[in-house]
Amino acid sequence: MHHFARRTAACTMTLAAATLLFAGCSNDDDNGNDSGSSGSATTSEAATTSEHAMGGESGAATETKIATQNGEIAVSGNILQKYNEAGGATSPLGEPTAAAVGGPEGGSCQEFTGGAICASEKTGAHIVWGDIRTEWESNGGVNGSLGYPTTDEEDADAGKKSDFTGGSISWNSTDRQTTVTPK
Repeated sequence: MHHFARRTAACTMTLAAATLLFAGCSNDDDNGNDSGSSGSATTSEAATTSEHAMGGESGAATETKIATQNGEIAVSGNILQKYNEAGGATSPLGEPTAAAVGGPEGGSCQEFTGGAICASEKTGAHIVWGDIRTEWESNGGVNGSLGYPTTDEEDADAGKKSDFTGGSISWNSTDRQTTVTPK
């Protein structure tokens, strides 16, 4: 199911990116939206109504603020890139629940309603969610023996698997159990 959702989210993000490309970006703070609603913003809304810095020659956003029920929350850098690749707020990740927090070795993690994205210089940014995330967090998350994720969730023999700097976690779809395999 995650693969279908990811593909759908990728198509949605491509369409949103194309719309932004043709519409252009503006830093005009008066966008005519006086509704003041605090509901979840779609990724395209967040990109067009937020303040963001443009990075490098690629012109990719390095930060965006997403309107949530708890106010605007910034998503930036490698985490933002991964979030957008996954489909942003319309993906199974949903909206951010808090700002990114620093981790060991200069890395960081950010929580979303449907999962987390963790990034470090050595591993890049990867998504952890579902039962694998629950098991990883019970083992200390990035501060535990498993450390940072090194892959996104992948299909495995009887379910799903994610690799980490200190091992891997497998989820079996038959018995809905997780198995931690240290390196």
